[in-house]
Amino acid sequence: MALGIIHAGFPNYFNWKQELNSLSIMNRQMMYVHSAFIGFVVFLMGLLCLTSGNELLHTVLGKRICLGLGVFWSIRFFVQFFGYSPKVWRGKTFETGMHFLFSIFWAYLSWAFLVISLA
Repeated sequence: MALGIIHAGFPNYFNWKQELNSLSIMNRQMMYVHSAFIGFVVFLMGLLCLTSGNELLHTVLGKRICLGLGVFWSIRFFVQFFGYSPKVWRGKTFETGMHFLFSIFWAYLSWAFLVISLA
């Protein structure tokens, strides 16, 4: 849920007002709207896990949802390495730390949801 909430700070942290200024209004608004919805969906994933853990673990529908979440986070894990250029983080202490921290987090979420879906 925290990851979803953090998305609200992306525009300020990444200086979108200046960085996206050269984009058309449609592309600029898509960045804001899509980021907000991604944050909202990630928040809802966390809320689902907090409020419906038993159902996720012990029902057929729950296991299917976990499979979908496992696939989602697995794809996110691979995007961490193949969707972003190493220029974004390599040689920068904070960015490198975040890259590895989130890589471990995406790997854990992938593993956890996929294991639950197969149990």
